[in-house]
Amino acid sequence: MEQVKVNPWQWQNKMGFSQGVEVAQPKNILYCAGQASMDADGNAVHDGDMRAQIMQAMDNLERVLSEVDYSLSDVVRLNYYTTDVDEFFAAYADTAAARLAWAGCQPASTLLGVTRLAFPQLLIEIEATAVK
Repeated sequence: MEQVKVNPWQWQNKMGFSQGVEVAQPKNILYCAGQASMDADGNAVHDGDMRAQIMQAMDNLERVLSEVDYSLSDVVRLNYYTTDVDEFFAAYADTAAARLAWAGCQPASTLLGVTRLAFPQLLIEIEATAVK
């Protein structure tokens, strides 16, 4: 499956996302629910620690992807929801961005600041679309 990154500018490359991603005739599409800092029993973990919550959410996303033989390199869209945009940006480069870059993933992305998430202790939720 071929992905074509659509980037009429260069500035987004420093942030690790694309303005658009074209996929011609994908065979399969996986829509992932928002992944947050939850353990295997559905308990919120890493209360108050943005970096740890981002890493846990990414671990959970990779677990969902791997259940049906996808990986981060198959992700074409990520939506981030956070209760603190400034804290998210401070933690993003050495957490999610580093993992995405390592996987060769530069998805179309949106970052939204929200009042709260499903559980009050959650700081971040990551929603993904992957194609094969």
